Amino acid sequence: MKSKDPARSTIVHDTPVPARESEGCWGSDPIAAMLRELDIPYISLVPGATYRGLHDSIVNYLGNRSPQMVLSIHEENAIAVAHGYAKVTDRMIAAAVHANIGLLRTPMAVYNAWCDRAPILMLGATGPWDATQRRPWIDWIHTSADQGGLIRNFTKWDNQPGSPVAAMEALLRAAQIAQTAPKGPVYINLEVEMQEKKLDAMPPLPDVSRYPVPQATLPAPELVQAAAKLLSNAKNPLILAGRCSRSMDGWKQRVALAEKLNAPVLTSIKIAASFPTDHRLHPVPPFQQLLPEAKKLIAAADVILSLDWLDLAGTLKQTFGSSDSVPSKIIQVSCDAYSHRGWSMDHQGLPPMDLYLMCETDAAVPLLLDAVKPRMATAMLPARVPLPPLPVEVSLRSVGAALEIATQGVDVCYTRLPLGWSGAYTHFRHPLDYIGHDGGAGVGSGPGMTVGAGLALKGSGRIPIGVVGDGDFLMGNTAVWTAAHYQIPAVLVVCNNRSFYNDERHQGRMARTRGRPEENKWIGQHLTNPDVDIAGMARMMGGEGIGPVVKVLDVLPAIENGLALAREGKVVVIDARVLPGYDRGA
Repeated sequence: MKSKDPARSTIVHDTPVPARESEGCWGSDPIAAMLRELDIPYISLVPGATYRGLHDSIVNYLGNRSPQMVLSIHEENAIAVAHGYAKVTDRMIAAAVHANIGLLRTPMAVYNAWCDRAPILMLGATGPWDATQRRPWIDWIHTSADQGGLIRNFTKWDNQPGSPVAAMEALLRAAQIAQTAPKGPVYINLEVEMQEKKLDAMPPLPDVSRYPVPQATLPAPELVQAAAKLLSNAKNPLILAGRCSRSMDGWKQRVALAEKLNAPVLTSIKIAASFPTDHRLHPVPPFQQLLPEAKKLIAAADVILSLDWLDLAGTLKQTFGSSDSVPSKIIQVSCDAYSHRGWSMDHQGLPPMDLYLMCETDAAVPLLLDAVKPRMATAMLPARVPLPPLPVEVSLRSVGAALEIATQGVDVCYTRLPLGWSGAYTHFRHPLDYIGHDGGAGVGSGPGMTVGAGLALKGSGRIPIGVVGDGDFLMGNTAVWTAAHYQIPAVLVVCNNRSFYNDERHQGRMARTRGRPEENKWIGQHLTNPDVDIAGMARMMGGEGIGPVVKVLDVLPAIENGLALAREGKVVVIDARVLPGYDRGA
């Protein structure tokens, strides 16, 4: 199972001194060998003493190849890098963090991966399980009775194997589970004594080909026919294109289905591009919050096909008032029912459904495409709302306009778009044009995911662009060092309003509701006095820093310069001092 991914040979490689031949092997050697057999190209990590055995095996037994280490400075970034890689490739890499103290810094990133259905093979370690072997103090605080419990509510599976052979089986099982829909993170905890025990001989490696990831399940033929009949006979069908794969074939099939049905399509900017946004059947820009034009289309639809739409229940409730008052026939295509947790009800409401096709969208769409009958268009689509005029000051609108001009004829991948961004600022014409938000709607993952996407895209000619807020950058900025060290090209455009502006809006609403001074909303929110030198931070970590950009005429040259530097293999951070404010639909 050796990959031919060209990106593997293009990343900077930290080459170890060749190891001398030695007798025997150690417990961590078969674990490292198993990672290679599973075709794991990279292991994103922050070093930790509890997995020093595995670290040694990857370096001195495998030569830091297949997998190759990708070093981060913060554990949350280590997970975010793996997450960004998965968002581009739909493929799993590994991520390793130290004991409980390293794992405790990851939960937000793991939660993002869980919500975003991102497969990540997380590796951790714990101090000696045998208490008699623990060093005073340090091994005690690095050992937990149930380390996996720290993230169990938002992982698909965790395990602490008791031997190298058991560890190999655990990795096989973890790889299957993580990559089976709905995909998600898994966690394997490797006890330190087990890693460091000398073995009499290398245990035989299993034949990985006999432990395949299950193929996508297909919906029952009678359900496909029933759904096709509803769609074919509908007066006003509507497609909600949600969480879909990055497959170009899947993209083309969704377009063909919409065209055969003459059905309008809505998309969300909270998730990755799933349909060409300049298509005649995509009349409303991708949105964060439900736009009035989108709400009208949903209300008018007699049949709604949800292709794993994010929070279908919430969208229907916003449109119709309650789940019980939805008059439309609802066809749901999703695997969500496999992933519920009592802790959080899987972070979505429970939608009404008339037909439930329990499968991935790419499995259902070709079957529906074959089964539906062509329809004539029956409804007038709303006219596109024109963008507001360009402001004379730097704003999200002017950044969006500059990006649209600068990227003409350039293959880019938007890895993040901030709150307040209008989906009308740019068009997505390819499944890799935009890979969506982080899943958990936190702050701090944008830089790491951009670097992970850049790792996956390196050598492809496509440049990752993360348009992030200042809070997002400041919490995750150490990912710039990772990109600089491994020469991973990327552009981070920091829309710097020098505030936690989303919460500033909340405080303004709260003050108005209570009849109190709205003018105080900025207190406890502003990142000023002193201003943070964002471009300087990038330069300090080996990247290129541009800005601060404070004049609207300087935005386009800054972005063009950033793209040129990225083509040279640089990671670039642009500090764009934007006016506070959100655009329509945000």
